[in-house]
Amino acid sequence: MSLQVSTIMLGVDDLVRAKRFYERLGCEIDKDTRHFVSFVLGEGSSRLALYEWEAAAQDAGVSPRGSGFRGVSLHFNPDSREVVDEMMHNAVAAGGSVVREAAAAPWGGYFGYFSDPDGYLWKVTTYAS
Repeated sequence: MSLQVSTIMLGVDDLVRAKRFYERLGCEIDKDTRHFVSFVLGEGSSRLALYEWEAAAQDAGVSPRGSGFRGVSLHFNPDSREVVDEMMHNAVAAGGSVVREAAAAPWGGYFGYFSDPDGYLWKVTTYAS
């Protein structure tokens, strides 16, 4: 059996705010409970789940303390620069922040980074010229 990612779970400080952000980005809610929300991201994609930070730490049996770069970024790879720009714009309109403006990359692609309201990094990149 090979390892597969069926759901990516993010611990969040404010579940209502995070839920609203991802809804505004067009994510479809699959499950919605008091401490947990999951989204369908699209055909062939993993699901995205949001879990209250403290509850997620308790569920895993670890301390909820810690901050800074988490060593993880989520990536979206559309087919055009226009979609990269549109997603960056949509993220800001939904309540996120631009971390790195979208621009041409030395390796020939085009990318930018935004963060969601809890600081999770999303890289939006295309290899299209």
